[in-house]
Amino acid sequence: MSSEIDVHLGRRLRRRRRLLGLTQQQLAAVCGVRFQQIQKYECAANRMSAARVWQLAQVLEVPVSYFYEGLSKAQREEHVLNGEGAEMFARKETRDLIQAYYQLGERPRRRLLDLAKSLNGDAEG
Repeated sequence: MSSEIDVHLGRRLRRRRRLLGLTQQQLAAVCGVRFQQIQKYECAANRMSAARVWQLAQVLEVPVSYFYEGLSKAQREEHVLNGEGAEMFARKETRDLIQAYYQLGERPRRRLLDLAKSLNGDAEG
């Protein structure tokens, strides 16, 4: 079952591949996969991993962000949480942090969350 994000990524892949005049076979050969895999990415039958998006961006000479252009911020965040970001939740460090967070009372949790958000804002600015 494909999501609208997978469909969007597949369309962006197809658009760039065609713009460069590459066939699915040619792109597949450079990526080390069969053309059917590229076909499945383009029609969203298979989800692209973060590593594959990175590889395709390099091969197609575009930034990784190219694949996400046109998506809303909420859709991009959903893709990270449902796809490539899933490995983040598999880390022991993440599980320990979540467990410790929920052992706090409501007020300390809110304060910790506010602190984390402010630190993230400092890193971005």
